[in-house]
Amino acid sequence: MIRQCNDNDFEIVHSIINDAAKAYNGVIPEDRWKVPYMSKEELRNEINQGVIFWGYEEDGELTGVMGIQDVQDVTLIRHAYVRTAKQNQGIGGKLLSDLLKKTTRPILIGTWADTVWAIRFYEKHGFRLVSPEEKDRLLKKYWSIPARQVETSVVLADQKWFNLL
Repeated sequence: MIRQCNDNDFEIVHSIINDAAKAYNGVIPEDRWKVPYMSKEELRNEINQGVIFWGYEEDGELTGVMGIQDVQDVTLIRHAYVRTAKQNQGIGGKLLSDLLKKTTRPILIGTWADTVWAIRFYEKHGFRLVSPEEKDRLLKKYWSIPARQVETSVVLADQKWFNLL
């Protein structure tokens, strides 16, 4: 079952993000990796900035989360994570498919350039990489991330976005 997460889910959302983010260790630039990957303060700030988390619940337990955030004229998919033990079971695809139905706006997704598995996942679901120049512009316009993260990230867009070009 997919449901919107609430304040009672905060600790488990935090736990899922940091469990799944272990896959970044040794993959993303060393200067961007830290433990925990996302602090509770950072997670609270993301929620306060308008990221709405949705979770995949199985047998009463959240096993995956994905955020959605309307920013200006687009919707961003943010912080997509599935517990390590539950990965490759279709949970991420179910969450993404559900979130895509929640907006009519163009959808953008940012991820680390070196996380080829994440890029492949989004491409499998119809997203395409934007050009490096467009990526820089979009990350600066729609995200609040450090310059170093802009340098080491990519942006994928849905067909609605490309139709606007």
